[in-house]
Amino acid sequence: MPPSDDFSTLKEQVETADQRIRASAAQGVAELKAMVDEARNSADTRAAQIGAKAQEAGDKAEAHWNQVQSDWDQHVKRLRERIDAKKAEHDANVAEHDAEWAEADAYDAIQFAQAAIEEAEYAVLDAVLARKDADVLAAAR
Repeated sequence: MPPSDDFSTLKEQVETADQRIRASAAQGVAELKAMVDEARNSADTRAAQIGAKAQEAGDKAEAHWNQVQSDWDQHVKRLRERIDAKKAEHDANVAEHDAEWAEADAYDAIQFAQAAIEEAEYAVLDAVLARKDADVLAAAR
């Protein structure tokens, strides 16, 4: 499957996430907690899949992508630890602070995702160009 197909899948995933986020505002607390748990499970599953693929790739994986994955894993670990720790607190001021923190973290995650999408676009376009160059050279033989 060419990388451009994966990029289209990414677009669909972003659109689905956007719809779910917009719909979340109309949900009750119980439904919203279920959505949060589902999103976390999905993120955990995806992270495990990426980790497994990187492991399978072994020496083929480029060092900078391994570092990005490691940095992201550490970020997610710290995020999850803070979220889990904050769930136990109920003070209104703490809740306001937590909401502000969660919003700031969501903003940071969106910024990271935007940068990742731009890198993915670059990588896909570069792969398409490399394939065209290879096809031209093969045809010239």
